[in-house]
Amino acid sequence: MTTGAPIPHDSAALHVTGQARYTDDIPLPRDALHLCFGLATVAHGAIVAMDLSAVRAAPGVVAVLAAPDLPGRCDTAPSAHDEPLLADGVVHYLGQPVFLVLADSHLAARRAAQRGVVAYDERPAILTVEDALAAGSHFEGGPVVWSRGDAAAAIAAAPRMVEGRLELGGQEHFYLEGQAAAALPQDDGGMLVHSSTQHPTEIQHKVAEALGLPMHAVRVEVRRMGGGFGGKESQGNPLAVACAVAARLTGRPCKMRYDRDDDMTITGKRHDFRIDYRAGVDAEGRVLGIEFRHYIRCGWSLDLSPAVADRAMLHADNAYFLPHVRIESHRLRTNMQSATAFRGFGGPQGVAGIERVMDHIAHALGRDPLAVRGVNFYAAAGGEGGAGGQPAPAGSRTSGAPADAPRSISGKMKPEGFIGAGPGRVTPYGQVVEDFILHDLVARLAERADYAGRRAAIAAWNARSPILKRGIALTPVKFGISFTLSHLNQAGALVHVYQDGSIALNHGGTEMGQGLFRKVAQVAAAEFGVDAGLVRITATDTGKVPNTSATAASSGSDLNGMAAQAACAEIRSRMAAHLAALHQVAPETVVFADGRVRVGAEDLAFAEAATLCWQGRVSLSATGFYRTPGLRWDRARGEGRPFFYFAYGAAVSEVVIDTLTGENRILRADILHDCGASLNPAIDIGQIEGGYVQGAGWLTTEELVWDGKGRLRTHAPSTYKIPVMADRPGVFNVTLWDGPNRAETIYRSKAVGEPPFMLGISALMALSDAVAACGDGSVYPALDAPATAERVLMAVRRVQAGGAADA
Repeated sequence: MTTGAPIPHDSAALHVTGQARYTDDIPLPRDALHLCFGLATVAHGAIVAMDLSAVRAAPGVVAVLAAPDLPGRCDTAPSAHDEPLLADGVVHYLGQPVFLVLADSHLAARRAAQRGVVAYDERPAILTVEDALAAGSHFEGGPVVWSRGDAAAAIAAAPRMVEGRLELGGQEHFYLEGQAAAALPQDDGGMLVHSSTQHPTEIQHKVAEALGLPMHAVRVEVRRMGGGFGGKESQGNPLAVACAVAARLTGRPCKMRYDRDDDMTITGKRHDFRIDYRAGVDAEGRVLGIEFRHYIRCGWSLDLSPAVADRAMLHADNAYFLPHVRIESHRLRTNMQSATAFRGFGGPQGVAGIERVMDHIAHALGRDPLAVRGVNFYAAAGGEGGAGGQPAPAGSRTSGAPADAPRSISGKMKPEGFIGAGPGRVTPYGQVVEDFILHDLVARLAERADYAGRRAAIAAWNARSPILKRGIALTPVKFGISFTLSHLNQAGALVHVYQDGSIALNHGGTEMGQGLFRKVAQVAAAEFGVDAGLVRITATDTGKVPNTSATAASSGSDLNGMAAQAACAEIRSRMAAHLAALHQVAPETVVFADGRVRVGAEDLAFAEAATLCWQGRVSLSATGFYRTPGLRWDRARGEGRPFFYFAYGAAVSEVVIDTLTGENRILRADILHDCGASLNPAIDIGQIEGGYVQGAGWLTTEELVWDGKGRLRTHAPSTYKIPVMADRPGVFNVTLWDGPNRAETIYRSKAVGEPPFMLGISALMALSDAVAACGDGSVYPALDAPATAERVLMAVRRVQAGGAADA
């Protein structure tokens, strides 16, 4: 078997030698044009005049286009048709494209774009949560509310109550390869587009729509991306559409790439959240009722914000059974870049909210935070009680109980009418948690990482160290796997076996460094019983596999692996039938293994078998298709089964802070993560390490700053700090959980793209623990993110002053 083997990434050697070809490296004809946007200089205003004469006169400029010069609005939005390629009379954020320059070089286009003179009738800009609430500036007409039971009553009746607020900053994707696209007009009137995108079919659709062509006349090809993280799910649309429109207008190939400053100024980022919470708990810290309010700055257009905000709500429980819960989500329209998909897609924000609550409860009760987390865990699969034996509340809409079922608000709800699961195993949205493993996983990690011993040692250290304080935290992750828009959970693949036994494979997933191509190649190799080196995956191409979903939601291997397996199985069955007939044996006795095909007494090389089948006129090409089974989701009611399964993990982080400066370091991280039966342990461990570091970066150093005019001030590496090698934990232990997936996924593996990102939350909780050690325990640190040195220092002063210092 080639699955489960730690085979290197298929492009690893190309990456490290610089030979890997990205969109900007693709050779174009000598007459190719280069494009650049002219950008708005105000956050909100009407365009009253535009003088582009100096732009047209600039050296190398071939044409300059404004909105009236386009063939229609050329919408670039992924869903709501609210993002014209160029501002059509009104600008909605500082950095919005206003005009388009076509020149004979990238530098010429960029220089010319600086010469545009645009006059605005400037309007008030909505920039903050408070501004948006005051103006009633909501998407979807107002807040979205999902609830179960009676949270307010449960909180009122609880022995203890905690409440607070967590502010979580956004995050820049900072992919190493910036946004890029190229369009080449074809002699049949069609268009070939090269794009650095996670969603080739969306690029195909938007380009076809802009040019008035059927989708079959537009072909999009993606060989690889130099990182995506969600930032190339929808943000590549404007570049591809601009190139295609310019290519149609001039008849010449056109290319566009953003410089880093423009990339950060134009494109959307992770949504920042303000989370207000209130929870009623018992003496052990068990949550009896909880309320969340999510306030989300979505930016100027809808983009993917509803789905991101929904997933934050769907992960507001994380690993914990919440018997009475109310989640209120405000999706706010603001005059900023339109926030977009980012690794975890709202899930990290939801998980961070409940982890803050658990930390706050532990502080208020003087208990170990891990003990508080433990009593709130969902019941283990097959167990009769979870969260310390709590039953689900009767009268819960998502439990399936009748609304008038008897209940109390004392934390001892009667289970009459409960349908479909043992108590303590149903999420707030009604999905039964059938595979909960965190009781065992967390216990194993705590033992391996010596959590209890180190916690005691840290307390002793802090008692004798007045300046440097240490902190430790163990936080879990339960992350749902599937697109919440159910129809996206599908994939196709195309497989060819050639007469010499070599195999070509194409599928709808895109490679952005995460190792998807290698994993799917391993699946194909396993199906034919050959070495993975015999399988070549070609560039993702809408002309080969149509109607693809984005490579997102951690579903790339799940969906495309299953589609490839189906195609390979079809070819293998044809081969087996033909070979069995030749040797007069039953087809089911034919065995493909170790590069050989055994047919009765015959033992053939796979290449020999392929040649015999070709000579026998057997089709050695097949398509495969897969749709995720069992999904059901009613978004309006917040009810159903949106996820095929859950992926789990946990991390212990140890940190140190300098109480005089706020400077801090992650000293050690221990991770135990659930990948099911891993398709490729080496790639999965790399994803886990990278996910943890990126998650910790979001919560510690990566700070986005807009000024009062709506200008992004952190728009370059000089002002925006991503984690570097020196920020990696000095001790970094990553281990895979050794159990297969209970769900019928490809070889019982589990997704690994997004879940590890949330392991970084343990770093924020560890910093909070270190800050708490600076005081007498009377003041909760309430540390916001990113926990920069400045925020850590302010929190230290706050707890030292007993709450008197202003945060």
